[in-house]
Amino acid sequence: MKIIKRNGAEAAFDKSKIYAAVSKANEAVEPQHRISPDQIQGITDRVTLGCEALARATEVEEIQDMVEREIMALGAFTLAKTYITYRYTRELVRKSNTTDERIMSLIECSNEDLKQENSNKNPTVNSIQRDYMAGEVSKDLTRRILLPPDIVKAHEDGLIHFHDADYFAQHMHNCDLVNLADMLECGTVISGTLIEKPKSFTTACNIAAQIIAQVASNQYGGQSISLTHLAPFVDVSRRKIRDSVARELAETGIKCTEEQIERVTDIRLREEIKKGVQCIQYQVVTLLTTNGQAPFITMFMYLGEAKDERTKADLALIIEEVLNQRIQGVKNERGVWITPAFPKLIYVLEDDNVNPESKYYHLTRLAAKCTAKRMVPDYISEKIMLQNKVDKNGVGHCYTCMGCRSFLTPYVDENGEPKYYGRFNQGVVTVNLVDIGLSANGDMGKFRQIFDERMELCHRALRARHERLVGTTSDAAPILWQYGALTRLKPGEKIDKYLYGGYSTLSLGYAGLWECVMALSGKKLTEPEGEALGLEIMRMLNAYTAKWKAEENIDYSLYGTPLESTTYKFAKCLQSRFGIIKGITDRSYITNSYHVHVTEEIDAFEKLSLEAKFQALSPGGAISYVEVPDMQNNIEAVLDIMRYIYDNIMYAELNTKSDYCQECGYDGEIAIVEAGGKLIWECPNCHCRDQSKMNVARRTCGYIGTQYWNQGRTSEIKDRVLHV
Repeated sequence: MKIIKRNGAEAAFDKSKIYAAVSKANEAVEPQHRISPDQIQGITDRVTLGCEALARATEVEEIQDMVEREIMALGAFTLAKTYITYRYTRELVRKSNTTDERIMSLIECSNEDLKQENSNKNPTVNSIQRDYMAGEVSKDLTRRILLPPDIVKAHEDGLIHFHDADYFAQHMHNCDLVNLADMLECGTVISGTLIEKPKSFTTACNIAAQIIAQVASNQYGGQSISLTHLAPFVDVSRRKIRDSVARELAETGIKCTEEQIERVTDIRLREEIKKGVQCIQYQVVTLLTTNGQAPFITMFMYLGEAKDERTKADLALIIEEVLNQRIQGVKNERGVWITPAFPKLIYVLEDDNVNPESKYYHLTRLAAKCTAKRMVPDYISEKIMLQNKVDKNGVGHCYTCMGCRSFLTPYVDENGEPKYYGRFNQGVVTVNLVDIGLSANGDMGKFRQIFDERMELCHRALRARHERLVGTTSDAAPILWQYGALTRLKPGEKIDKYLYGGYSTLSLGYAGLWECVMALSGKKLTEPEGEALGLEIMRMLNAYTAKWKAEENIDYSLYGTPLESTTYKFAKCLQSRFGIIKGITDRSYITNSYHVHVTEEIDAFEKLSLEAKFQALSPGGAISYVEVPDMQNNIEAVLDIMRYIYDNIMYAELNTKSDYCQECGYDGEIAIVEAGGKLIWECPNCHCRDQSKMNVARRTCGYIGTQYWNQGRTSEIKDRVLHV
C-alpha cells in the first residue's frame, strides 16, 4: 500500500507513523484526557483498514482526517483538539515552502501527481520539467494573490476545478481555431521573419507546421486547422509541375500527348501531396513547444468547406493521403510502426461521402479502416450539427472544435457572414456535480439552493479568467494577435473587443452527471427517471450561462469537461467528505461530463442515442464514444456505427487499443494489473512492467494519451466494458 506525501512524492504506507503521531499528541495533554495504548492501536488499525478500502494510494491529509474522526469517535475531545492544533501549526510552517518542495520533488522525478498529470507529457525530460516548474510558480501566485480565497479553497476542496492555474499568471487563453487561410494567403511573420504566400503545396505544409508550433507556444489549450485551407495550394503545385514537365519534355525533344503530360503531372503531384502531409505529420510529432510537448493540434477534414469542385477534389486527395499515413503510423525508437497521439483527426460525415453511392465514399471506407487501426479520425455529423449549431438568423453551420471537444457557438460578423476561424476560448471552470448531489442528501429543494451557490462561485471564477485577459495587448502573442492566427491588430493594441459579443467563449464545465443523478434519485441515466433528471440538470446549467451572457455580453457556454487528472482529484475529495458510497464514491474516478458510466452494459447504438440528447445541451463542447474491440477485420461494423453517428449524434468516436511491447515485440493489448496496492501496466506476453519499454495508446478525454495516467484514470480505463 502506498501514500502520497504533501510534496507529491509516493512512499510506502507505514502504520507505525500513525501510532507515533497519535501517541505524541496523547502525551501533550493532561493525564485525565489521555487514551490508552490499546485505544491508540485501535485507531491505527481502523485507519489502516480505511486506507486499504480505498484501493488506491492515500494522501497524508486524508489519513489525518481519518485519525481526527477516530479520536472524536472515542469522545477524546481534548486530545482531538491538541492533534488538530498540532496539525494546523505544522501546516503553517509547511506553507512557507510548499512550492519549493513540489519543485524539488519534480526535478527528482518523485512527484507522482505531476508525473501523471498529463498523459502526453514525460516529466523526466528537462523541457517538460521546466514547464512544470514555471507552472508551480504560477499556481502559487494564483493561490496567494490572483484569486479570491474562497475560490482557491473551493478548488482545493474539489467543489470546482479552476483549470490551467499553471498558466493563469500570464495573459494567456485556452484554445482556438487558427485562421490558416488568412496566414497562407496574406502572409505572416514567424520569429521576426516575413513569410510570404507559399508557391507550392509542400511549402504551404511546412509553413503550416511552423504556425502550429508557434501558436501552441502562445496559448495552453488545443488548436485546430482545416485541411481546406491547404487545398488551394494543390492547384498551385499542379500548374507549376505541369509547366515543368512540359518544359523538360520540350528540352529533351520527347513528343508526348496532352494526356501523357497530364498523367506525369498527376504522378508528381501525388508525390508532392505525400511529402507535404508527411512534413506536417512528422513535424507535429517531433516538434516541442514551450510547454515541453508536441503541439495539441486537430486537423479538420470537411469536403463541404471547399468553395468549388476543383478545390473539393484536391481536398479529397489531401484527406486520402492523411488517412493513409495515419494508418501506417509513426516509427518508435525500435523502428516499429505505432499510433501517435497527434495530430488528432476529425472527419465530417456528409452527403458527399456517407453512402456507398456517394462520390467520396472511398474516403469514408478509408476513415473506417484508420479508426479500426489507429483510433482516429473522430466523426462529426454534418446533418446533426446543422441542426444543433444555428446562428441568430436561423442558419445552421458545420465547423470543427478547438482541440479535442471545445466548440465555439455560432457567430455572424458585421457583414452577416459566419465566422469561426480566428476565434478562441478564454478559459474553463468546472463544477463537481457529484458533490452538490451528495450534499443535498436527496432533497431537491436543498439541491437547487446549493446548485445556485456553486453557480455563483463558478461565475466569479470565470469572471476572474475574463478579467485576466482584459487589457492584454497584441504584443503578448504577436503570432496570434498581429500576424493572423486570430486577427491582425497593431502593436500595442488591446484585444478587449474580442472578449465580448460572442466572438470568444468562456466555458462552464461540468463533471459527474451520472453520479449526481444517482445520489439524488438512486437512478441511472439509462433509466427513464434518471434520464429526465439528468436533462433537467443540464437545462439548469444552460439557464445560468444564458443569464450571464444576457447580462454581460460575454458568451458563456456549457462545456462537457474532459477530466484527465482531475477525475482522480474529485473522487478523492468526495471520498474524504462523504466516505465510500456504493455506485457513487466507491471508485477512484468520477464520470466525465454526461457520459454513461464506463461499467454500464449498453450497446453502441443505444449509448449514442441516449447521449445525443445530452450532447445537444452542451453547446460549449462535448464528445461521445463507444468502446470497441479490435475491428480491423470487421470494417463493415465500423461503417455501421459511422452511419449511425451521421443520423443520430453530432460528434462521436470509437475507442479501441493500440499497444506494443518493445521488450518482446507483442503488439496486442497491454494489460492493467494490481501490484502492491497500485495499478500498473504489464505485457501479458513477457510480463514486462517497465513503462519506458512499452508503447500504450488510449483515448481518455477525446484525445489519445501515450504517457500513462494517474491511478484514478488508470482505474477508469481498466473498468471499461465493450459496447460492441
